[in-house]
Parts: sequence; C-alpha cells; structure tokens
Amino acid sequence: MGSRVSREDFEWVYTDQPHADRRQEILAKYPEIKSLMKPDSNLIWIIIMMVITQLVAFYLVKDLDWKWVIFWAYVFGSCINHSMTLAIHEISHNFAFGHHKALWNRWFGMFANLPIGVPYSISFKRYHMDHHRYLGADGIDVDIPTDFEGWFFCTTFRKFIWVLLQPLFYAFRPLLINPKPISYLEIINTVAQITFDIIVYYFLGIKSLVYMLAASLLGLGLHPISGHFIAEHYMFLKGHETYSYYGPLNLLTFNVGYHNEHHDFPNVPGKNLPLVRKIAAEYYDNLPHYNSWVRVLYDFVMDDTISPYSRMKRHPKGKEVLE
Repeated sequence: MGSRVSREDFEWVYTDQPHADRRQEILAKYPEIKSLMKPDSNLIWIIIMMVITQLVAFYLVKDLDWKWVIFWAYVFGSCINHSMTLAIHEISHNFAFGHHKALWNRWFGMFANLPIGVPYSISFKRYHMDHHRYLGADGIDVDIPTDFEGWFFCTTFRKFIWVLLQPLFYAFRPLLINPKPISYLEIINTVAQITFDIIVYYFLGIKSLVYMLAASLLGLGLHPISGHFIAEHYMFLKGHETYSYYGPLNLLTFNVGYHNEHHDFPNVPGKNLPLVRKIAAEYYDNLPHYNSWVRVLYDFVMDDTISPYSRMKRHPKGKEVLE
C-alpha cells in the first residue's frame, strides 16, 4: 500500500498573488510583451481539424473488435481529446476571436467540446477565471483538492487511484467546493453535447460512442499529458507555487506547460508564451521547472512527502468578484 505521507494539511500562505507582482515588474522592464496580447486566429483552423480528425476516427473504429476500440482510444483518441480540453482552455481566455467577440468564443468552445463527449466548455470557463484571479483561494479555486482527497489519497496505491480518476475529481469537485447557479449557456452546452452523442450512437453505433468517452476518461487520467495537472501547482519544492514544463508535449497542448508565463500573462495566447520566456529570460530561467510530465506523475505517486495536500491555499479576503 505504501507509507502514509507526513503532511497533515495544506500549506496556508498569507501573501498576495505572486504572479501579479512579477507581471507588473516585467511589463515595466519589457513593455513590448504587450504586443503579444492578441488573439491567435490559427486556433480556429487547428481546432476544426482536430474535430474532423476525431469524426474520422469515430467512423474508423465503429466495426473494430472491442480490444482495438479501447487500444485506439488510449493510444490516439486520448491525445486528441486531452489536447482538445487545452484548446478549450485557450478559448476560455478568448484567444480564438478576441475579447470583443466573447460570445463567439463561447459558441466555438461548445463546438470544440463535441468530440470530448461530456459538456465541459462553458463551466470550465467560469471556474478557470476564478482560478486565475484567486489562485489557491479556499472555497473559490476548485483546482485545489478537497480535504477528503488530501486525507484519503495519502499512500502510494491510493495516490495511483487518484491519478487514474482525476477526470472524475475535476468534474465533481466544483459542485462541492464552489457550486454556481446554472447559466443558460451551460444548458445549451449540455443539450448540444447530448444531441451530438445521440447522433454518434445512432449513425455510428455503440463502439464509436465508447471510443469517444473512453478517449476522454483515459486521456485525462493515467496518461503522460495528464502530468500537467500535477506539475502546474503541486508543491514539490516548498515555497514554489507554480511550475513550468519545457518538454516536447507542449507541441500537443498549446504550450500549457509554460505555466508561470501563463499565470503572469493570462492575456498572452499559448503560441506566444515561449516568446515571453525568451524576452524576460532572467525572470524564468532560474525558476524550478520540469522537462518530463511522466516523471512528475511517477514522483507524485512514489514520493511519500507529496500528496493532494501539497498545495498552497489562501484565505479569501471577502471582496472577491466571482465569474
């Protein structure tokens, strides 16, 4: 079973958001970074091609044996669907059409959501903006595990199960930590997604539907790309809240690995985050970072001093304006 971790609670901090301070300092020294704060129209065509690719895959797997359906769901579909969740992350920041066409981004996010199989895009946007504004805020930032997760998933075996089931925890945690009233866009997102799933089942059959859902479940669970869930904010080094990853999987994930850069400049699309690092190299090169998400997953499971408790939390100030 593995030994129980020694950490008994989250790491509570009483400082303001560090990213805002660094952003202000960097912009004062390198104002040219403001020119990188613009939409990335390439996202539109990349996402359309990704959706088409999965539609073709739905057709190709419809008559395969079940073992091959699951095999291709993990080997291929999981990469596309996890990448699509990170495309939706880009869309949540309005990088597809820009802030002046915010609603266009919401509709396009629903379109990108289709091959994932579960309605996700609109709710993600609402909670993700809270994550940026109030990083680590208790009861607000649903990226922080619940007390139960920290208490229970505290052995090697249990942490392995936690990693395996990450998509379920990310799906249900907001309902426990920070439930929000259902918006009309979430209703539309849900109806559109269920309609799409029914169409896939009606025209292509159960195997295509299972491939779609399995690709999402497997791709967001025990999968190399899923290392980013833990790499971004889990405190492998005491006092360091956010970590970047500079490995090759950034090519599949819209540079989400550049996470310090992203939190410092959430208005810069993923395509331009390497330029932020290049321009302000002295602010990033000496920060702790990763080159392997697989190693992050391994270390998280095997290191007895790391658990879901290994996060920084802040007490809300009572003046937060939520999405």
